Amino acid sequence: MKIICIGRNYIDHAKELNNPVPKEPVFFMKPETSLLLRNRPFFYPEFSQDIHHELEVVVRISKVGKHIQKEFAKNYYEEIGLGIDFTARDLQAAAKAKGLPWEIAKAFDNAAPLGKFLPKTHFTDLKNFDFSLKINSEIRQEGNSRDMIFDIDTIIAYISQFVSLKMGDLIYTGTPAGVGPVSIGDRLQGFIGEEEMFNFQVK
Repeated sequence: MKIICIGRNYIDHAKELNNPVPKEPVFFMKPETSLLLRNRPFFYPEFSQDIHHELEVVVRISKVGKHIQKEFAKNYYEEIGLGIDFTARDLQAAAKAKGLPWEIAKAFDNAAPLGKFLPKTHFTDLKNFDFSLKINSEIRQEGNSRDMIFDIDTIIAYISQFVSLKMGDLIYTGTPAGVGPVSIGDRLQGFIGEEEMFNFQVK
């Protein structure tokens, strides 16, 4: 199982970080050890002073595929979920300044909390559903899948030209605007529409 993350997939988020808007999907990977499941607490790591939340729609791949054409991409997933792409922003900035890769800021243990999944049949339109993040009961991020620069099927088709997809692989599809720091004691709740998808604490 692998975790594939899409960067800069919402125009407003790219702008808030002063990044150019991509012309094709940008992706990187996290290891399986980044997963944080079943609403277990996220323990703030000692190596960073600036951990940021990035709320993301997550797709779980349901069958093996490579070189998938966009029109067939819908056949390769059955469920949609919600997760967090935690980023050590201070480590990321230091790596970027040196022109180095920045997996150290993205791929650390428990950097990918993952909530429950909903079947595709739950959604009236996969290109138009709301999702949000509350921290301590206050909304911090809100997004809608229509605002993705690259929709789910486009992402799957693009990634599969380079990396074979297998059952159970997870694709984190990018974050909308509103990313920011978390602190010890914070409680994070993620929602698709009114459905709570995760609820965990930072310790």
